[in-house]
Amino acid sequence: MQRRKPQQIARELALLSLSQLPVNPKKLDKLPDEQLVAKLVLGAVRTLTTEVQDTLNNAAGELQRSNDRLLTSQTRASDLNTARTMLQEAITYTQTAINQLGTAVDFPELIQLANQDKDVRNYAKELVITVDENRNLIDKMISDALVDWQVTRLAQIDRDILQIAVAEMNFMAVPPSIAINEAVELAKRYSGDDGHRFINGVLRRVTEHKQTA
Repeated sequence: MQRRKPQQIARELALLSLSQLPVNPKKLDKLPDEQLVAKLVLGAVRTLTTEVQDTLNNAAGELQRSNDRLLTSQTRASDLNTARTMLQEAITYTQTAINQLGTAVDFPELIQLANQDKDVRNYAKELVITVDENRNLIDKMISDALVDWQVTRLAQIDRDILQIAVAEMNFMAVPPSIAINEAVELAKRYSGDDGHRFINGVLRRVTEHKQTA
């Protein structure tokens, strides 16, 4: 892992643990540091495990459909093209899963930094609580910036990345350029091939809507 700032490490920890934390994240304030880190890390491991499993299941499904199309086709060009597209989707899903698994290599150092650096723990906790306290408003901002899409239909990891960035821009005084760049970097690590472009586009529309409001 390259040398990163505490806030960058905290963002990653908050992102991976966000969907797995208690219903009331404010309770994190009352936990001793060791228990706080343990909860964040456990949530992160569960999220990453779920993401990898879901991605591999999608890859397996596309492979099976591609195989079925080839077996039942009469080598028509349209059938072969469809099978080729399905196979490409399976390869894309598999590559995403490999990327996600690759981030697991960084986990020991991430855990160590979270244990040793109070700034990492505090910022991760602040992110999680800020997102929770303002979730409805944050989701409204994201929804307004989506084109022909709904927040509830977003992949969980993409939704969490967007929520963290919008929370930073609107409630934590982080300059939009920094929040967007950090969200894009997270998407490159954890989302699909086009995830970072999608995240970048949505967040830029969020800032545009805010400027014209």
